[in-house]
Amino acid sequence: MTRPILLPCAMAFALALAAIPVAAAPAQAQASGTVLADGVGYVSVVRLAHQPEASANGRMLMVFERDGMGGIPLYESIDGGAQWRFVANVTDQAHGSDPHWQLRWQPHLSELARPSADLPAGTLLLGANATGDDASGRLVAEDLQLYASTDGGRSWRYRGSIVKGGGNPSDKDNHGVWEPNVHRLDDGRLVAYYSSEKHKAEGFNQLLAHKVSDDGGRHWGEEKIDVAIPGGVERPGMAVVDRLPDGRYVMTYEDIDGPDNGQVYLKISADGLDWGDPSDRGTPVRTAAGAWPAASPIVRWLPWRKGPGVIAVVAERAGGDGDPSGRSLYWNNDGGRGPWWEAEAPVQKLTGNIHAGWTQALLPMPGGRLWHATTSSTPADPADARKNVVMYAEAPARFDRYEAEDALRRWSVRIGDPTASNGAKARMASAPGGQLEFPVHVAAGGSYRATVRWQDLGFTPALPVLRVNGTLWKMTDRADRDGWHVATARGSLRAGDNTVVLEGSRRPADVDYVQLDPATPEGD
Repeated sequence: MTRPILLPCAMAFALALAAIPVAAAPAQAQASGTVLADGVGYVSVVRLAHQPEASANGRMLMVFERDGMGGIPLYESIDGGAQWRFVANVTDQAHGSDPHWQLRWQPHLSELARPSADLPAGTLLLGANATGDDASGRLVAEDLQLYASTDGGRSWRYRGSIVKGGGNPSDKDNHGVWEPNVHRLDDGRLVAYYSSEKHKAEGFNQLLAHKVSDDGGRHWGEEKIDVAIPGGVERPGMAVVDRLPDGRYVMTYEDIDGPDNGQVYLKISADGLDWGDPSDRGTPVRTAAGAWPAASPIVRWLPWRKGPGVIAVVAERAGGDGDPSGRSLYWNNDGGRGPWWEAEAPVQKLTGNIHAGWTQALLPMPGGRLWHATTSSTPADPADARKNVVMYAEAPARFDRYEAEDALRRWSVRIGDPTASNGAKARMASAPGGQLEFPVHVAAGGSYRATVRWQDLGFTPALPVLRVNGTLWKMTDRADRDGWHVATARGSLRAGDNTVVLEGSRRPADVDYVQLDPATPEGD
């Protein structure tokens, strides 16, 4: 039987989305990336690194949601994500041959770096949502399940049920459970984070919780609440967790029907179990100019050069004056403190339905590159999520480039421009009012090279003024493509926080970005 394509959380907060319409990509926007296959959303990818046979390391596996009752499709790549082939559908093993049940939604794929109970290092874990229908084909039950593979994904064994839920997402008294995200703790136990609607009677529309297993996922302990906003309105959901280099855990989630609908928040935990006061939303992911990612986020720690790396977030869309199509990656190189910055995501998806970009995959690759996969709507029928496609691409990481549209703006405005980095720029007024302030954090102090990409507005060109921590950096200018100029300067930055300011000159100017690179062989 053909099933409706709307995923459960979307149905539950459809009215909330009316407050922030999902804007279609601009008419001139085009999707950029390689199409893999039809897929609704929720892409999860792992690059193997702990296999017993060293030759298997580097192989990549991908899962995602697909329309229908065929199970979770599994694909593999043996060439670093350049080409993919279908392996199998992973299907529900807990409900026998019952045609009303199937493993369908919200898959999360991971690899054990070390053993967990009887599961050896290199075991692949797949957490996903199995759904059950009644005789009429109406969804009435959910079962967050865990599967394991010890042969590189060629066969899968059911381990256990994390938590069960009931009801239909369109029902006011729905008690659904969604979006499992499974990890290994340092002591070998497994932890599963998920969204729950089972606490409505206690005044929580939806909350985030976790359970722990000490036997490799066969049995799970008591539920502990991680994020819960009282009042019966807000819907924190879609928690994704990653590890930081210092051992701490970082979580992002969406806050539907919160103060800013869909705002992505970040929380930090020392042990992956204690996330602080559940009523504390955490830190909003937001640029200095006020752009913020919204809905269906993922978080990844990514290495960057020889420093402490960056925390990166991608989401389905954006608020503030961010790109409503969700084609940007947000990054922060100060452990989530201070402002965030945008970079162009490797895949440039199309939107038109809320499942285009609903949970994405982002991996660091050798040579300072990023591999990215997401779903995209199709130009012919963007509103129909059943026609979404999975797309992937690889691109250089750019965590040294500070977009002008993300800076603190005075007498300046964000303007879209396809010739600009990340498709946007800041138009800055002439002196004395125009100013862009970039709060910049660097791990190591020393000599740096600044690159400013800017453009005049048809007047006699007047180079903007660059000041760093109050000191004037004299710039040298040259022409660039598409009518842009590139100006460069050298000077010193201190370790930690710095203030980089561009000031208007005699004429207004468009500014694309300020790029800061160590002026030493180690930074090249």
